[in-house]
Amino acid sequence: MFIYLSKKIAIPNNVALHSISWNQDQGYIACGGEDGLLKVLKLESQGKDKAKGLAAPSSLSMNQSLDGHSGSVQVVRWNDLYQKLTTSDKYGLIIVWMMFKGQWFEEMINNRNKSVVRDMCWNKEGQKICIIYEDGAVIVGSVDGQRIWGRDLKGSNLSNVTWSPDGKLLVFGLTNGEVHIYDNMGVLAKKMEIYCLTNVTGAIHLAGLQWYNGRDGYISPNCPCFAVCYDNGRAQIMRSEGDDEPVLLDTGMNVMCIDWNNTGSILTIAGTQQAEEKDVNIVQFYTPFGEHLRTLKVPGQKLTSCSWEGGGLRIALAVDSFIYFANIRPDYKWGYCTNTVVYAYLKPERVEQCVTFWNWNTNEKYVKYVKCLLCMAAYGDQCCLATKSDESNTQYVLILCNSIGTPMETRYIDIEPLYLAMTSTHVFAASKNAFFVWQYKIPNQLAAMEIGGKKPTGKERMYHIDDTPSGVADAIKDTSKAYILTKDPICCICATDKLLVVGRESGNINRYSLPQVALTNQNKLNCRPYQISVNCNSMRLAIIDIAGILTFFDFSTPKDGSGQDAAGELLNFERKDVWDMKWAEDNSELFAMMEKTRMYIFRNLDPEEPMLSSGYICQFTDLEIKAVLLDEIMKDPEHPEKDCLLEMEIKSLRDSRDLLEKVGIEEAMKFIEENPHPRLWRLLGESALQKQELATAELAFVRCKDYQAIQFIKKLQTMQSEQLRVAEVDTYFRRFDDAEKKYMEMDRRDLAVALRRKLGDWFRVVQLLKSGGGAGDDVQLEEAWNAIGDYYADRQKWLSAVNYYVQGRNQERLAECYYMIEDYVGLETMVSNLPENHKLLTEIAQMFASVGMSQQAVAAYTKCNKIKAAIDACIQLNQWNMAIDLAKVHNVKEIDSLLVKYAQHLLEKNKLLNATELYKKANRFLDAAKLLYKIAEKEATKKCHPMRIRKLFVLCGLLVEKHNEQTRSRMKSGKKRRKFGTGWPIGR
Repeated sequence: MFIYLSKKIAIPNNVALHSISWNQDQGYIACGGEDGLLKVLKLESQGKDKAKGLAAPSSLSMNQSLDGHSGSVQVVRWNDLYQKLTTSDKYGLIIVWMMFKGQWFEEMINNRNKSVVRDMCWNKEGQKICIIYEDGAVIVGSVDGQRIWGRDLKGSNLSNVTWSPDGKLLVFGLTNGEVHIYDNMGVLAKKMEIYCLTNVTGAIHLAGLQWYNGRDGYISPNCPCFAVCYDNGRAQIMRSEGDDEPVLLDTGMNVMCIDWNNTGSILTIAGTQQAEEKDVNIVQFYTPFGEHLRTLKVPGQKLTSCSWEGGGLRIALAVDSFIYFANIRPDYKWGYCTNTVVYAYLKPERVEQCVTFWNWNTNEKYVKYVKCLLCMAAYGDQCCLATKSDESNTQYVLILCNSIGTPMETRYIDIEPLYLAMTSTHVFAASKNAFFVWQYKIPNQLAAMEIGGKKPTGKERMYHIDDTPSGVADAIKDTSKAYILTKDPICCICATDKLLVVGRESGNINRYSLPQVALTNQNKLNCRPYQISVNCNSMRLAIIDIAGILTFFDFSTPKDGSGQDAAGELLNFERKDVWDMKWAEDNSELFAMMEKTRMYIFRNLDPEEPMLSSGYICQFTDLEIKAVLLDEIMKDPEHPEKDCLLEMEIKSLRDSRDLLEKVGIEEAMKFIEENPHPRLWRLLGESALQKQELATAELAFVRCKDYQAIQFIKKLQTMQSEQLRVAEVDTYFRRFDDAEKKYMEMDRRDLAVALRRKLGDWFRVVQLLKSGGGAGDDVQLEEAWNAIGDYYADRQKWLSAVNYYVQGRNQERLAECYYMIEDYVGLETMVSNLPENHKLLTEIAQMFASVGMSQQAVAAYTKCNKIKAAIDACIQLNQWNMAIDLAKVHNVKEIDSLLVKYAQHLLEKNKLLNATELYKKANRFLDAAKLLYKIAEKEATKKCHPMRIRKLFVLCGLLVEKHNEQTRSRMKSGKKRRKFGTGWPIGR
């Protein structure tokens, strides 16, 4: 993160401030000070301004003084949910303020007249307020002013109070530094252990007691969120009131106040620190895990209070009689790949972080939920997410995703990936002590390997930062060596296809050549790097240190006489208050950087005019910069808007365009020769092409190496008709309607039709073909009808597709549409109209069989002379009568063996009733009777209901009667007995 002072508001009459509080929802700022001073301010961005976010200029939209206090206002607290302001002065007067018609008015007043109010705190839901007095009195009231309960904690001089996130506990801080835990009814639960004061002697006082309420979610499960801080600079951050292993801090400063940001990811500790025999106002920023992020120096004599803005992008500081505002540039977890912005944010209702893949071009979003997301990096079409493994506390996972969030590959590693970098072939993950190199497989290679039956594997190596690898088998074999602590930890990394650069806290820079990972040089900087980046030819390194100072280190110094790389040199260049930078992908001398709320573009260290912006730079290529307003997106991350992504042109591109539009091609060509770039030559070529200056256009396209454009110019040079050339140029610039109009004016309807065919605009093709006659129009019309049918079929609009397939006489797709809309009558009509042995009959028969229409399937199979397939379909549909009749008519003898196999299959599965039904349908009544008799005997042994057993025996007898009738009818007709008579065996 980066922080800088951005605004200063003076309080009239130099009245000193004691407290300040920022409303988290509506943005109101309340500040209290001496002589009963109480003001409510509101900063509001100017409307309809092109710049968004922090870059938009702010003005005071409210500046109201509230009268009611006579003494200095010491406590100011907001109820964000109910829009109430509660204040208290040194005389113990408490006033509750409410908004009415755009102004703040008194709603309730209370004065105990016995002691001074030391602190107040609303619970998370905003329904209860706890008020503590110096003499130990505690009052808990409701939002409507009703007293819920009161206690007098005798012998306890109270100084601070906070609610637990669930509202079940109250935590009181005493003037002697002790912290006591009470339940929400005022019953003492326990005295909290203070670990940060071990070996501390002398008088100490609580400076801050704050429990983050989790309203906007937690950055990780079981994250420390309860901060206790003392005026001597000692602090502890706990996961719960009973945490026996809290995070311990020693800030080395005299602390005045503390405050959590809106997500609980940053703890602010504000106060003074002695430097050069005088006290300096200092604000320190820490993570919940105790990692120091930034230090902000604030001018003035005494800093008394601080408060975060609701969005976490600004912090207000009360210093003397001034309010200072500091802008925060958060380290969002985000990346950019192929028109897709990938960003992570918290949802209060979920433990996981929500990772959104937002394609700003199509406005499509793909969401993944990732638990314990540590960081991410993106390059090209891929994005890598670093997470903690659910299975083990010592393992971490690298997930390689494509631009829609689909995982492509994963790797388990044993080091914590605090820093991540990515190139077209490698992913680099680094902890404080070691770094991991993973040569991943790109999707094209993965597909080729899967087709070839090979298992996709990438090279994986791990190195300790203190090692000096030569590029030959130097990787760590024993992963335990990666945990060996180093005296100079890693603090940042970056990489290109040729080079890996690792920054260390001492200012040392390690350079490794790729892909061998050989240490080529070590350089020393005069700062601690925070963010580093290498340009496109790997010759220059940009360094942003922890103070926001941008410097450059040049690697391109010639080799010395020994043949080794020289040390390089630090360039004489420095910019302050820089929080982001990006090298151009196609020019080693171009880069863009963010300085406070301005974007600067530099060419060979010479700046252009700045642009007002607070966007995070995504991409710098082709003289265009893409930047995303992550601050705006995070306000409503589920619904990002397209105008949150900015596309800006650099000055040379803007100047070239102005010269071409207002001066002429010759002057523009001179300017471009002085500032050469492929994009500028392409711009010149396109302008010359529109003006039909083909020679100049060809020269420009040659300079930007646009082979397709050169071929197009050569094609134009062979055309005799100027009007035809103009139409072709319109086509080149995608002005298709203009090109078609010119073709029609030249009476070249064929060219207009060919243009629309290339574009796939088949509706227009039909219109053009119908407007005139020709020998080949019928064939082209059928092609167009079928293409339109395909258009509707692809969108599953089957009814519309049917109409066009009928006109295009496309029987295959027509059958598919009939099947999808379940128009089986239409399919039957097709079967009757198709000639015998047509290849489509088999497909239609399969369609009928898939929906159980056996008769229609048999008719289709029979028409194409596939009797065996027809019998198989009958067997599959359990239509044995029809199968046997087909076998009789067409003299198919395999039906008996199939019947036996199927019956045996049912008997093996003990499906006796199914086998009985099969025999009955196949007119094998005696076999069915035998099985039914066996079932009846089993039921009798089970002592089932006598009526059921009786029915089974009766059915058995009826089947025997049917068998006898069948036998008599055969004997009467004089026919011979069938081969598969009643004598074949039944499973026993």
